[in-house]
Amino acid sequence: MENEKEQLEAVKNNGDSIRYIDNPSEKVQLQAVKNCGWSIRHIDNPSEKVQMEAVRHWYTAIKYINNPSEKVQLKSVKNLGNSIQYINNPSEKVQLQAVRKNGFAIQYINDPSEKVQMEVVKIWG
Repeated sequence: MENEKEQLEAVKNNGDSIRYIDNPSEKVQLQAVKNCGWSIRHIDNPSEKVQMEAVRHWYTAIKYINNPSEKVQLKSVKNLGNSIQYINNPSEKVQLQAVRKNGFAIQYINDPSEKVQMEVVKIWG
C-alpha cells in the first residue's frame, strides 16, 4: 500500500494490518490504534499522541510502549488501575491514581510508599 488513503482504509477495516505498512504516518497510526488498541505493538516509536489514543482504547497497550511518559501512564491507570503492572518504576502520582481506581492494584507496586498504602486503607475503610 503506497498511498495514505489506501493505508487509512486498510487500518480502518483492521487496525492490526498496520504491521504490513512501512513507515506509516501518524494519521495512519492513530486510525490503527483507534480501531485496534493493541496494534501499537507494531508501531516503532509512536508519538505520545498515538500512545494516548492506544491506552484510551486498550488499557494494556502500555505493555507495548517503551518508556511511556507519566501522562500516558496516568491515562492507562485511570482506565484500569491494574495496568500499573506493565509500568516500570511508576511515580507515586501514578501509583496513587492506580490504587484510587482499584485498590487491588497495590499488589503490583514494589515497596509502595506510606502515602499509597494509606490511600488503599482509606478506600477499604
